[in-house]
Amino acid sequence: MTSPFRTGVPPRVALALGGGGLKGLAHIGVLRALEERGIRPVVVAGTSIGALIGASYLRGTTIAAMEEHALALRKPDLFRVNHLGMVMKRMLSPALYLEQPLQDIVDALAPEGTFRDLAIPLLVNTVDLERGAQVTWGLPGLQDVRVTDAVYASCALPGFFPPRVIKGRTCVDGGVMDNVPALIASRNVDAVIAVDVGSTSLTASRRIKDKGFAAIYMRSAQVMMKSLQQLQLASWNGPPLLLVRPAVWKYNWFSFVHTRTLIEAGYVAACEALDSVGASLYSSGGVYPRRRVEVKVDRAVCTGCGVCSTLAPAIMRLDDEGKAVVQGGPFEWSRADGAFVTECPVQALAVETIGDDGTRHPTMEYRVVSE
Repeated sequence: MTSPFRTGVPPRVALALGGGGLKGLAHIGVLRALEERGIRPVVVAGTSIGALIGASYLRGTTIAAMEEHALALRKPDLFRVNHLGMVMKRMLSPALYLEQPLQDIVDALAPEGTFRDLAIPLLVNTVDLERGAQVTWGLPGLQDVRVTDAVYASCALPGFFPPRVIKGRTCVDGGVMDNVPALIASRNVDAVIAVDVGSTSLTASRRIKDKGFAAIYMRSAQVMMKSLQQLQLASWNGPPLLLVRPAVWKYNWFSFVHTRTLIEAGYVAACEALDSVGASLYSSGGVYPRRRVEVKVDRAVCTGCGVCSTLAPAIMRLDDEGKAVVQGGPFEWSRADGAFVTECPVQALAVETIGDDGTRHPTMEYRVVSE
């Protein structure tokens, strides 16, 4: 069927789907937007839930069927406490939750067989805990394993689900090292579409110390993923990258009550990115889409700590009064830029997006909001 949409996406495009717990259901909306525009990636890479949804997509599951599965998912379908293991092994129990519920979900959605059996390459990002190394199943030399084993391992958040031993490697969630595996998917393609649902934008988590060890661990993991992802995007030197970042940062990683909203957020974000990218993905590199922004400093709040000028010396400096000031602007930023704004310890920095008609509005991902 001929697509009614025009697209600025080259024919050889890779799709990288990031991890983020149930926020990753937004990937289903992204796939719907791609399908409407006739965009078919030549390789799909995924971490955690991104690996699961990417595998389901390559299995041939329709978008409607994915949505149906997602809407039917309930907490007991995934999280069942390993009571026996916790009692018998105590601190030596490999995980808080049982392996089988997650395995059942993977078996129902991911393709049977090995990576060699797939018509379109799938790259599943995991981490070998014993070696402390990233292992991406589906790459040359790493194809003769069951897809379901690799996808399970990529979803096995350490401490929450038991690791999976694959070819002698003890593997867990790839988000430990690379939550959006865009770089690993960028070989021999014209462009990459990367979908970040859980690692870069964070809400403020109030009273985290009172929410238990699992919440504290997850929060620490999120902060780590955020730092690693910012580093990769800031130093991106691959082909042109379309960064899709759905507005899902205010939702809990393991909330089962916002499924429709998450899917729709993915669809809206993908449509906005695809419809505004123009011919940028035919360039030699860079992260897109870009927008005109202006950075503002609240001088009454600024303490002159210098964090902003240290992290972004080309944009920020301290004046003679020891207050932060912006050097130049407006700036042309992608969503990979401006990470220093959220590092201000007193939230004295804000970003405004400037529309084509000159109107200005707050750029939400730089604002700190509570969960």
